[in-house]
Order: sequence, then C-alpha cells, then structure tokens
Amino acid sequence: MKNVGIIGAGTMGIGIAQVAATNGCKVWVYDANAKQVETATVGLEKTLTRLVDKQKISSEKMVEILSNISIATELKDFKDCELVIEAIIENKEIKTKVFTELEKHVSENCVIGSNTSSISITSLGAELQKPERFIGVHFFNPAPLMPLVEIIPSLITEKSLAEKMYNLMKDWGKTPVIAKDIPGFIVNRIARPYYGEGLRIVEENIATVEQVDDAMKTIGSFKMGPFELMDLIGVDVNFSVTKTVYNEYFYDPKYKPSLLQQRMSEAKLHGRKTGKGFYDYAEGALKPEPVKDDALYQQIFLRIISMLINEAVEAKRLGFASDEDLELAMQKGVNYPKGLLAWGKEIGYSKISKTLQNLYEEYQEERYRQSPLLRKL
Repeated sequence: MKNVGIIGAGTMGIGIAQVAATNGCKVWVYDANAKQVETATVGLEKTLTRLVDKQKISSEKMVEILSNISIATELKDFKDCELVIEAIIENKEIKTKVFTELEKHVSENCVIGSNTSSISITSLGAELQKPERFIGVHFFNPAPLMPLVEIIPSLITEKSLAEKMYNLMKDWGKTPVIAKDIPGFIVNRIARPYYGEGLRIVEENIATVEQVDDAMKTIGSFKMGPFELMDLIGVDVNFSVTKTVYNEYFYDPKYKPSLLQQRMSEAKLHGRKTGKGFYDYAEGALKPEPVKDDALYQQIFLRIISMLINEAVEAKRLGFASDEDLELAMQKGVNYPKGLLAWGKEIGYSKISKTLQNLYEEYQEERYRQSPLLRKL
C-alpha cells in the first residue's frame, strides 16, 4: 500500500499523512474545505522545519516527506490509491455519506479505513457496496508522536484485512493492537472513568480541578491529570466521545456524561484550542496552585484508579482484546504509567473490589458495579 489517500486535513488527518509520507508512501490529502488543506500543509512544513532545527530529521528527509504529499481537489484524485483513511468530524451520517461517494472513485481492491475514535465500524461500513474492505484504523493525537494504532475489523470485514493493516502499521513504525468493534474500542472505553470520575468528584465539591489533577500526577504518576488532558484533547471532543459511548451502550450508567462538561462545551470553553477550558491559557495567566491534602489525594487516586482497573478487568472478561494488547493500548495510547491489569494486581484486586463496593453502597448507582471477574482475581 504505497499510494495512500487521507480525507480530512485537520490535525489528525495531516498527522496521518505525515506518518505515511515519512514511510515512503505517496499521499494525497483531501478536505471539503480547500483552504484547510493549504493551511495544514503550511503548518506541516513549519513542524518539519522545527524537527530539522532540533536535528530530529535531516533537511533531505524533510524535502522527501513534503514531496510525497499532494493536495487532492476532489475524491476522484484517489483513483490510484490502495488505501484511503478518513479523519473527519465524529458524525456517523457525514462519514457514511463520504464513504459511499468515495467508493465510486476508488478501485475494487482499495482498502477504506476510518480513524473514528468511537463510532461502530460495522455501522459505518454497512452502507458500502463492498463492506468487507472497510476497517477501523484509529490513530492517537498527535499521530506522528503517539505510537498506538487500534485496528478494528467489523463483523463483515474480510478476515485477513486486520492482519494486513496490523503489519502495515508496524512497517510505519507504529504499535498496533487489534480490537473488537465495541463502543470506544479499547482505549476510549477503558479510559472513560479517568475523565468521568474526575468530573464527578469536582461536581460534588469533594475536590477542585487542580487537586484532582495533582493527585493523579503525584500519586499515580500520570503525565497529565484528567482536566489537563481534557483541555488538551478538547473538552468538546472528549464530551462527544463520552456521549457516543453512552448512547452506543444503551445508556449504561457507567458511561453517563457529565453536566459540567456539557456546560463547558456549550460555553465554548474547549481548552487549549480556544484559550480557556478548565484552565486559562491566555498569555500571562497563572495556573492556580492546588491545596495539598494527602488524605484527600489518596481518596481521589483510589476512586479513579479503581474505576479504571474495573473497566480493564471487564474488557479482559469479555475478550475485547488480548491481555497484552489491553495493557499495551493504555500505555501507548494515553501514556498510562502502567498497564491497568498489572496495576490492579499491584494494589490488590480485593482493595479495588472493596473501594467499588463502598462507592456502590454510598451512591446506590449502577455506575459503580463491579465486573464479575474482579472478585475472582
């Protein structure tokens, strides 16, 4: 697959294009907004120039990468592509419309992939004339830096295609894992409590945003707290993924979205990209210092990590991926300091179980129900 098409010239789309071009592929980038492609390619050139200045790549490599990327003005330009990856807005109807139009212009052997982070691959491919050539190829942001790629075959994807894409991603220098087509796949399903439980703690005035983030970084050694991470991802994007997972799981209380996050999205307090989210990113703005409280920090950490470990154990029980891939996905996809199954063993599964039981008795909510496997570990 040396001829690759990318649909969508946002941060993710141009990032995937950079990865493919770096690995010797000829890449065509298309966006319905033609100006966005120009903006993205100018931004890529600046990014590559910085990498040259830092001696991460040679100036010759920069020229090679840029020469491998062409602007596509219409979907017809993908006629010679062996692989096309879509990276546009998380909207099923819009994506489906693009795929059905794309299929008119590519060869019968062209693989069509989606970078969706949470929408069912089976449902997205169902409208295609050849749904067996459709597969999920989920990169993590920023695509050139984050090693993980989730490969998600649908119920009707051709059996050998997942392995082919797995091998291609390895050739591109990525760390691929194969996941089942379930809402949120591996990472976005298991990671939901990192944000959701942090939001719940703040909504209940148990702790401040700064305290939750500080607790997870100091005790858990996470690189970023949940609120810092939501600001980086985009509060609106994170909220959209949570809603999708919640809806796709038929309103399971475990994934219930946060009213605080909804209000933040409505106010366009989306984080770094808008200059303000849970933190203020204006020039000269000072980040509030958290009030340190060891007992509170332990409570915050144990509550959030117990929810995360419970999700990982449930994913193991249901066979969403191998144990190795479950551990790898959380470490390589969202930079968790440890695999959650190993972390559960380290803390003690009985302690995790007791924490969740106490939360269940306090709140009387299905949100805190335990995986049937947890008590047996």
